[in-house]
Amino acid sequence: MDAELIAWILLLRLPRASTRLRRRLIEQRGSACAALEAIRHEALPGMDRATREYARKPDARVLADEQWLLARPSRRLVHCLDPYYPPLLKALDDAPLALWVDGDVAALLLPQLAMVGSRNASRGGSELAHDFAVQFARAGLTITSGLALGIDAAAHRGALAAGGKTLAILGCGLAQIYPAQHRTLAAEIAANGALISEFPPDTPPRAEHFPQRNRVISGMSLGVLVVEASLGSGSLITARLASEQGREVFAIPGSVHHPMARGCHALIRQGAKLVESAQDVLDELGPLARSLHGALLATRDSHSPEPRSESPAPARSKLAAVSKPTPRALHSRPAGHGSHLLAAIGHDPCDVDALIEYTGMPLAALVAELLELELSGHIEVLPGGRYQKIA
Repeated sequence: MDAELIAWILLLRLPRASTRLRRRLIEQRGSACAALEAIRHEALPGMDRATREYARKPDARVLADEQWLLARPSRRLVHCLDPYYPPLLKALDDAPLALWVDGDVAALLLPQLAMVGSRNASRGGSELAHDFAVQFARAGLTITSGLALGIDAAAHRGALAAGGKTLAILGCGLAQIYPAQHRTLAAEIAANGALISEFPPDTPPRAEHFPQRNRVISGMSLGVLVVEASLGSGSLITARLASEQGREVFAIPGSVHHPMARGCHALIRQGAKLVESAQDVLDELGPLARSLHGALLATRDSHSPEPRSESPAPARSKLAAVSKPTPRALHSRPAGHGSHLLAAIGHDPCDVDALIEYTGMPLAALVAELLELELSGHIEVLPGGRYQKIA
């Protein structure tokens, strides 16, 4: 294993060093090795003596992390400078510094829909989640969820049944599959998608990890569909995070007498899109999925030559065929910093390569702002992955 990857592992293990501080240092120094050398030998603000000492003499956990990665060829550490790092997630201020992955790393770049809901799901709710996931997977969306009991598991299994891709984001390390009864399901997901965690492999499940996990589920996805949820469900945290991140939020209504429908009803009252069929979601997300996928395909050869997405052609054609959505979310979207990009787009069609040249923006930030401008109705996506300002 090369020195740069070892440096990344050590940086992830540093005690009492914030993610933002480590990211800034890596960006300033240009590599993990250079950042690590600076921590070892320079008096840096925010790096105390214990942090510097650990950088000089790491413990056995770094070696264990290395051994975990080497144990299978499907395992990989995808850091924030890696071309496989999900572009929508990377655009977030609190994005993880790196993701531990077991499975098809190219699946991280595919258009994703998060499906979440109650761990104590009803039989009808689980069947609905499974059936919807089948339809979404057949339409070309990758299903992202949290490997939990109930709705999460049904969504994963639906995507697998359709022969699609599914991603499981864990609130523990990938060597500590939780819940334990989903080890077989986790293995199937790793073979037909990927297991993902921001926590080192040996990290046990802890209550505080799951809200962190939820922001990754929503942050990687174009939107979040809540299938069943009580008013106290953790799924509502994922929906709130999705709204704050500018993602689409969807909820399936249920009987007024069903306690697992009350969380969904609350979301709908707050502005989530009411969903009665899978097509309701596809109508909303299809153009966004095409926009993200087209942007990655248009730039991968010249800007990120390594990633090769394996999304099948029939799925892409189905996504391309759905109508342009009317954007809806829980709250109005923040204004963002898209004015410079909007001026670069103008009223003449232009592609992603031209926009990168005009603005100097990195691909991940550009894709995120293009999606925000499309959601707010400022631009439209044209055939061939081109963009045009709406008069």
